[in-house]
Amino acid sequence: MIHVAITYEDGHAATCTLCPPFLVGRSGECALRIQHWRVAKRHVRVHLDESGCHLEDLGSLSGTTANGCRVVRYGPVQPSDEIVVGPCLLRLTVLLEAAPLSAEIEPESAELKASVGNENLQTTMTGSSTTYRELRKSLHIGLVKALDLRRHDIAALSTSALREYARNCAKQLPVEQLGGVNDKERENLIELVVSEAVGLGVLEPMLSDPTVSEILVNAFDEIYVEREGVLTRSAAEFSSESAVRGIIERIVFPLGRRIDELSPMVDARLADGSRLNAVIAPISLRGASMTIRKFPKNRPTLSDLVANNTLAQALADFLSICIVHRVNILVAGGTGSGKTTLLNVLAAQIPHTQRIVTIEDSAELQIKHPHVVALETRVANAEGRGAITIRDLVRNALRMRPDRIVVGEVRGTECIDMLAAMNTGHEGSMTTLHANSPRDALARLETMTLSAQSGLPLPAIRDQIASAIQLIVHQARLPSGRRIVHAVAEVCGVESGIIQTQTIARFDPGTGLATGVGLVPMLFDRNNLPLEGGLKNWFALTC
Repeated sequence: MIHVAITYEDGHAATCTLCPPFLVGRSGECALRIQHWRVAKRHVRVHLDESGCHLEDLGSLSGTTANGCRVVRYGPVQPSDEIVVGPCLLRLTVLLEAAPLSAEIEPESAELKASVGNENLQTTMTGSSTTYRELRKSLHIGLVKALDLRRHDIAALSTSALREYARNCAKQLPVEQLGGVNDKERENLIELVVSEAVGLGVLEPMLSDPTVSEILVNAFDEIYVEREGVLTRSAAEFSSESAVRGIIERIVFPLGRRIDELSPMVDARLADGSRLNAVIAPISLRGASMTIRKFPKNRPTLSDLVANNTLAQALADFLSICIVHRVNILVAGGTGSGKTTLLNVLAAQIPHTQRIVTIEDSAELQIKHPHVVALETRVANAEGRGAITIRDLVRNALRMRPDRIVVGEVRGTECIDMLAAMNTGHEGSMTTLHANSPRDALARLETMTLSAQSGLPLPAIRDQIASAIQLIVHQARLPSGRRIVHAVAEVCGVESGIIQTQTIARFDPGTGLATGVGLVPMLFDRNNLPLEGGLKNWFALTC
């Protein structure tokens, strides 16, 4: 327990004793509530460890000071330390060490009774959805309080051990609170509440479902899933807004990222490699929202894409030859068109004798190659320091003796360093960007390079792009939801100040695939590439 002595600006004093960990702030979830405009909803988190009492500022605007110095983390706190939160001066004294995680829970623990006994729990599972939701919410609150999840380093525990502990804890909840629930329903409810308290809740079956490609959480009670390119609403829902927030925090915390009022959006990845984007209030008006893009557990190959009618066999052969002969490739397309999947597949064609360095904002690439070094950006900490951008990583990658550099996506000023790498001995590199056509992709590259304030005039920038990028592969998602290679264009150089391209393949509505237009790429002659077999038939109009 921690004794808290509070002194307000007007001289008023108060004391209380709280069980750690606890929050200090304005919101109802805070054990110590301070209603003042200088206090954030979730201002400070106070917790105990072996060394004593510690506090952590949760990104508040007005900040937290310890003995006159603004701090983000501070501890161990001494009884004489003066902690200032908004208009209050706090002094914290540890009265009793909290029980360790491994301590057994007594069947009729007073703590458990207190954690759920004050909640207005519904006792039937057969009532309205609102009744069931309130039951789940109340049990979730009780379990979280009993587990004291925020105190313990979940990342240091095995998943199975944590779940077993939570399950045993949930089974000790007072049975009278669930009087109208039969044994089977009670077991199902406990499993659901446990998975939401220590796992990913209703997301778990969706993540394990191989037919689901995307999961969109608009609000705690509104979830959509994508199957074969078509969105449908799921009947599943979370118990509350706080449950969604808790899941987001458990995902991003082990990755060294944070999400709070000061930084209300975050990109991260799940343990299986799925990509997560999360936003919370105040920028998300309906509360916490998540977008999860899954990637196949069995990484597809070029043959798989041909079998799925993503591209024709002849086009697959053409791209494979281009990769082996170190052609620089830009994969363009809209959101959700399959750019990352295609980049994964193309990079897997790189000869195994070559070294690949991948650079991403949030690691998604899973290249089937024995010699890959994966680099990932890092966001700034709470003090605004320590950020590492894609541009920093591209520059560093040049010192890592790469044969190929693969950038997950270029969005800004890093494009000028990527172009420089492609032009200075790292042929065969690849990247992606958002664009609606090959021509739009070139225009976006020009704009991003200009935004880098390199001082280069536009003609020089176009020369750089034309010499760096040799092939543009445009990926698209059809109205039916099917993802295909929609077009392939070759960059031929600059003429009259304009980057010249020629279309190698374009979408044919008759076949539903991109087919050759009868032009032999200039890079075949330039690089002495072989033109035989299916490729010879593909370019039959001019061969």
